[in-house]
Amino acid sequence: MKSENQNLVKELALLLALSTLWGASYSFIKIGVETIAPVTLIAARTFIAGLILVAIIQWQGLNLPTDAATWRRFLFQACLNSVIPFTLIAWAQQTTDAALATILNSTSPIFVFLLTVLVTRHEAVTGRKLFGIGTGIVGICLIVGVQALDGVGRELWAQLAIVAATVCYAAAAIFGKNFRGLHPIMPAAGSMICGATVLIPVSLIAEQPGTMAPSTESILALLALSVFSTALAFVIYFRLVQTLGSVGTTAQAYLRVPIGVAIGVMFLGESLSSTGMIGLVCVIAGVAAMTIPARKAAPAT
Repeated sequence: MKSENQNLVKELALLLALSTLWGASYSFIKIGVETIAPVTLIAARTFIAGLILVAIIQWQGLNLPTDAATWRRFLFQACLNSVIPFTLIAWAQQTTDAALATILNSTSPIFVFLLTVLVTRHEAVTGRKLFGIGTGIVGICLIVGVQALDGVGRELWAQLAIVAATVCYAAAAIFGKNFRGLHPIMPAAGSMICGATVLIPVSLIAEQPGTMAPSTESILALLALSVFSTALAFVIYFRLVQTLGSVGTTAQAYLRVPIGVAIGVMFLGESLSSTGMIGLVCVIAGVAAMTIPARKAAPAT
């Protein structure tokens, strides 16, 4: 029993670490895009993370798939899980605080449910899930709507871009079910490689990274984003899926919200309005309602 409790504490510590790594990613992006163009930042992020994941695969004695069909799925997954959302978030964070990006992007479980109900129609509709959807959408409206009244048009479009990125993440989670039978690290590495293959040419043509003069802070933020918030985070995530299960691992979806907001407030000097704080509470409540498993009724005796 003592050994089991120690293992559980270890896994919960890893869950907290994962939430921190992903919560910090928005602050890393905010610092990175100060002197590195968005597509270039994300191209470098996917390339570095892909190299690290491939190195881990080789270290574990595994081999990436070689068939064209699997790599086509990797490419599609990359568009949904990195190319489009990573770029949208990086572009948006040129004008949007990391704290707000964290809150808006944490609503992916809500959009996963909406897409499954509207498209695949295999998800059961319950009162608690409807509460989660409603509360989460209210939170988004409070954050996006009120903030848009205080800023220029680009601020609104930036926040809507983060919501669009969140929808992409939701679609990626659904499409990711097609990789059953593969070691979990394979889709991550494959999609990162495909993402870098798409983004690097776009970066070279559209942003000409050779003309940039990135600051030391932006370079360090890029490295931290690639090594810790992408490659290391994926490794921890794969472990937790096997130990805590997929349901337990989804706890990071709402744990990372207060962590990400706190990092933005403490280290970037950001702040949330009173309406933003209400939106934060609504989003956390909505995502928790969507992800925390319901208790099973005790069997009759």
